[in-house]
Amino acid sequence: MLSAKDHNRVVITAASPEAEKEGLFPGMVVADARALLPELIVVEDKAGRETRLLRGLGEWSIRFAPISAVDGLDGLILDASGCAHLWGGEEPYLKEILKRLRAIGYHVRGAMADTMLAAGAIARYGKGYPIIAKDNQAATLGPLPCQALRLEEATTERLQQLGLARIHQFISMPRGALRRRLGAQLLHRLDQALGHAEESLEPICPVEAYAERLPCLEPIQTRTGIEIALQRLLNQLCGRLQQEGKGLRTAVFKGYRVDGKMESIGISTTRATHQANHLFALFEIRLATIEPALGIELFILEAPKVEDAAPAQTTLWSGSAGLEDNGLAALLDRLVGKFGAGAIHRYLPEERYWPERSFRESTDLRETPSTAWPTDRPRPIQLLPHPEPIQVTAPIPDYPPMLFRYKGVLHKTAKADGPERIEREWWTDAGPHRDYYTVEDESGGRYWLFRSGHYRDDHSPQWFIHGFFA
Repeated sequence: MLSAKDHNRVVITAASPEAEKEGLFPGMVVADARALLPELIVVEDKAGRETRLLRGLGEWSIRFAPISAVDGLDGLILDASGCAHLWGGEEPYLKEILKRLRAIGYHVRGAMADTMLAAGAIARYGKGYPIIAKDNQAATLGPLPCQALRLEEATTERLQQLGLARIHQFISMPRGALRRRLGAQLLHRLDQALGHAEESLEPICPVEAYAERLPCLEPIQTRTGIEIALQRLLNQLCGRLQQEGKGLRTAVFKGYRVDGKMESIGISTTRATHQANHLFALFEIRLATIEPALGIELFILEAPKVEDAAPAQTTLWSGSAGLEDNGLAALLDRLVGKFGAGAIHRYLPEERYWPERSFRESTDLRETPSTAWPTDRPRPIQLLPHPEPIQVTAPIPDYPPMLFRYKGVLHKTAKADGPERIEREWWTDAGPHRDYYTVEDESGGRYWLFRSGHYRDDHSPQWFIHGFFA
């Protein structure tokens, strides 16, 4: 039993079939229910429990259909287009879904029809064969109560007052008369049930535009089986991308296990590609992380990010030298797959004065810089993300440090060059300029230091370290 507070009372919100046989029902006060059944087990009903449960079941049902959606407070809609034949036809397909849900403890009914409204009506109110033949919705819906059309409560009451409790009593009546007496919603619902009007569906998991599915007749438990499934999906997806002149930048390989859990690995590429062998090599690095457990029954390959592929890729996978070399792109992809996305970076110059703002990161090898790298002044091979303060001993006003302490280590200056003055970008923020020095210590280490502002009688400027030379 589930219970919730209703004003100053605690009432039953849901009752199991066994409890209902004992005379308990939703809306009944829990104290009265316990008086009838002292051993009653009551669990607090938390807000949104039904929605979360349905969404979880909807995600689980993706193994049977790519699109699933919540239908009211007690139902799911699956778009089974093109799926039933994988289970040997509509009847074994529907039986398998219901059997699997009942096996995990759910009381469930199901139906299949050309329209979502008709399928929902048969599942909830039907008593005959649950699979409706094509274009046979009207005859099947006829014996059902008007509530099966999911009308507004006022419309349902009006129909019952007129003695039209069953759908067959008004489905063939003149539309003008129905509109005048009962409103446009009734006609719209009838049109939806009969397939004359569109029905909206909001998928629980949006379907990627570029995705391929591979159901398995028997659960896959071996590394070899997983590799075969991945290779087949890559060939299908890459063939489609190649025909459309596109390539993927990111891809996700998912495996839905028999126990309801999902295994997932993802890759990314530096350039849009539809080369299946190259993509398989990227996935292969991470295949060992997939744990099949009792077996995987459905594989899905998705490409969330797709771009136009360079025309050269449709004819040659060897490339030329430089950034256009496809071998370089393949190497970078493998390194990223092995060491992680944060291991490799590409930077392009920006027309900015402040050193930490004079470049930006790029993830596309095809992107060209808008300006050239400055080469008139030496720059450190490693620039700190933010300048770090140091302690210095330096003659004033414009001499380099004789000594400086960084992270507790004292460095004695052997050689120095500078200063190089870099003014602050006044249109961005205000503040003092920087005087940069290239400094070499006694051990041969070379550093990029700067003084922020001038020495004044009442102020000693702060010194910072900003980078390291090779």
